[in-house]
Amino acid sequence: MSATPTVTAPGKHRAGPVRLEAQYDPALSRWLWLVKWLLAVPHYIVLAFLWLGLVLVTFVAFFAVLITGRYPRALFDYTAGVLRWTWRVEYYAYGSLATDRYPPFSLREVADYPAHLDIAYPEHLSRGLVLVKSWLLILPQLLVVGLFTGGVRLNVGLTGLIAFYAGVTLLFTGHYPRGMHDLNIGLHRWAARVLVYGLLLTDVYPPYRLDQGDREPLD
Repeated sequence: MSATPTVTAPGKHRAGPVRLEAQYDPALSRWLWLVKWLLAVPHYIVLAFLWLGLVLVTFVAFFAVLITGRYPRALFDYTAGVLRWTWRVEYYAYGSLATDRYPPFSLREVADYPAHLDIAYPEHLSRGLVLVKSWLLILPQLLVVGLFTGGVRLNVGLTGLIAFYAGVTLLFTGHYPRGMHDLNIGLHRWAARVLVYGLLLTDVYPPYRLDQGDREPLD
C-alpha cells in the first residue's frame, strides 16, 4: 500500500529549513535611526572578521560534504551563528530599522530579541549537489535577490530603500508603517533562504515566493 501524500492547506506552505522572523514594534524612536550607522560600527567590525571566518569554514565544509555527505556540526553552528548575528544587526540598522533594541554580540539565539534566524541542521547532504549549487543552481535566485537587495546582503536595493522610507516616515510621524515592515521582512526572508542554500547549509532549493510578515508561513 502506498503512503498517503501530505496535502498542504490552501494559503499555507511546507515548512522549510530556514526560519527568519521578526517582531513588529510600533513604538520606535523618531530620531535614533539617524545615528544607528555609528552605533552599529562595533558590530560591523566584528562581523567583518566573522565573515572572513565564514568563508574559510565554507571552504572546509565543501570538502567535508563532498567526501562524507555531512556538514560538520561545529562548522554549521558557526555559519548559522554568523548569519543570525548579521540578521539581528540588519534588523536594528539599515537593513530594516525596525527595532531600537541594541543587538547582542552573540552567535547564539537570543530568545527575547525581536529578530530571529533558525536553520535546521541536515543529517545528510548530497555529494553531487555540493559541486554545482553554490554557483550554477543558485544563479537564477541571485539575479532575483540582487534586484531587491543590491546583493545578497548589501541592502542597497529595495530593502534599503524601504528601510530609508520607513525611517523618514518614522521621523515625521513617529510611526513605522506596518506594510513597509512586512514587505521588508519578506524580502530579507527570501534573501536568507538563498544565502543559506548558496553557503551549502541545505539541499532544499529556495522557493520563488515572497512570504511577508513577522512569522514564517505555517506548514
